[in-house]
Amino acid sequence: MNINVEKSMKVGIGTKPFGIVIAGHGSRDPDSVREFEALVKLVRERAPEQVIHHGYLEFSSPTISEAIEQNVAAGMTQVAVVPGVLLAARHAKNDMPSELLAMASKYPDLDFHFGAPLNLHPQLLQLAQERIIEAESSSKQTVRRDDTCLVLVGRGTTDPDANGEVSKLARMLEEGMGFGGVYVCYSGTAKPLVADGLRAAAMLGFARIIVLPFFLFDGVLVKRIYAAADALREREPAVEVLSAGYFGVHPYVADVMIERAREAVEGRAAMNCTLCKYRVQIVGFEAQVGEPQQAHHMQVSGLLEKEGLMSNMQSKQEFAPYVPHPIEAESFHIIAAGRDWSSFPQEQLTALQRLVHTSGDFDAVNDLYFSTGAVESGIRALLRCKRVVVDVTMVQSGLKRALIEQLGIETWCGVHDRETYLMSESYGITRSAAGIRRAWEKFGNDIILAIGDAPTAIMEATRLIREHGWRPQLVIGLPVGFVGTRECKDELRRCLQVPRITNSGTRGGSPWAATIVNALMIDAVNQLAALDASLEQDGADRV
Repeated sequence: MNINVEKSMKVGIGTKPFGIVIAGHGSRDPDSVREFEALVKLVRERAPEQVIHHGYLEFSSPTISEAIEQNVAAGMTQVAVVPGVLLAARHAKNDMPSELLAMASKYPDLDFHFGAPLNLHPQLLQLAQERIIEAESSSKQTVRRDDTCLVLVGRGTTDPDANGEVSKLARMLEEGMGFGGVYVCYSGTAKPLVADGLRAAAMLGFARIIVLPFFLFDGVLVKRIYAAADALREREPAVEVLSAGYFGVHPYVADVMIERAREAVEGRAAMNCTLCKYRVQIVGFEAQVGEPQQAHHMQVSGLLEKEGLMSNMQSKQEFAPYVPHPIEAESFHIIAAGRDWSSFPQEQLTALQRLVHTSGDFDAVNDLYFSTGAVESGIRALLRCKRVVVDVTMVQSGLKRALIEQLGIETWCGVHDRETYLMSESYGITRSAAGIRRAWEKFGNDIILAIGDAPTAIMEATRLIREHGWRPQLVIGLPVGFVGTRECKDELRRCLQVPRITNSGTRGGSPWAATIVNALMIDAVNQLAALDASLEQDGADRV
């Protein structure tokens, strides 16, 4: 848990009655929701003296705040919120505590306590052992454990500490049960992914592979894991592939949840803060130290009930068109009338006119270059990849915060990171170029690259594109200056492998690069808003 939550929540007295809220993630998959609620029922049966409610972060209802309200209505003066998740990643470190902070502000006279996730509890290790033995017993073959590879599949998160716990569990099971080898993979976000992990495990030469999903409940991801195991079974008939069960509704899981609630009320809830990326500088995640504790799920909190979509499990988000400030709107009326725009393609007008607004110069657009389909590629990348990499923080600062939040875009700049400094010194390149190389390493192709300051950043990007097959979805290159600026823009313009937006000459700068990204975000939001309106009209027409 982040430090601000620890300071904000009172330490209750363990002898006072307390209510329990089990906080689940929520799911589009009704099987997952049913199993979670069956587990809550089991927890009630095993702790009949407690007032117990449950809530969800996403999609499903009731929400966590509604579950807390139910405990308050039942007369509880202290409430323990227990994350119904296996490991401490963003949901347990940020999203759930932020909900609890809001409720603590609403009810200042109540004692709120936040419990630790389930983590690698000894009872859960025993449950993993049971699931493995059940899988082994389903086979007619007798295979020694030292000729068996255990493939442990975790959820996968952006938190290396949580991902590392999956590897720790794999090691404990390998040594504790005597497997010949283990292979760790993830269902998403972290690498290797399930299909890659299974493919690699099959090449290790073991007679048997056991696939164990490190998951609490069934759902979309677990079904994909089992489908990948089935595909491997068909592809590698010489290897026996067994699918073990996920943890599911089990007394061990219920007991650990009850234990976590009691620990929280007694002030003994333990989080692993030594390697928490929000507290200390972890290699590659330095920028997230002290990141504000805020929820990232509000758009889909209770969504299925709100929109009556439980039957088809489809989520929907309403988008409003971009509305400029009145002064901004007046400026664009002047810009639209200030020159003849008919010679420019329609899809480029937002970017071109906003660049005039940024530069105060109608002639700024005369030497701008768009490769074929660059705008369309940029909009698709914003909506699909949702990540913009920049060369300097000035570009990052120039991006419209409201649009970034509305579209869920992540931005990244590595120019000031420690690893960038080390690479710059070791390779003898500029920090801007080193930051681009790190982006290539970290994110691969699924980015928009916006360069507004450093010619060396463009030269490094084009080198990686030509020599190493890097394929960013769009490269925006608009640095300003007199040393290498013309040359790098010419080089980018000749780089036919990627969509690109640049200009010729010495003009440009960070505000120019940020302006192009802002224009793409405005077009993306407006297109989504138009689609929403069209779908709404279609629905009205059918009625």
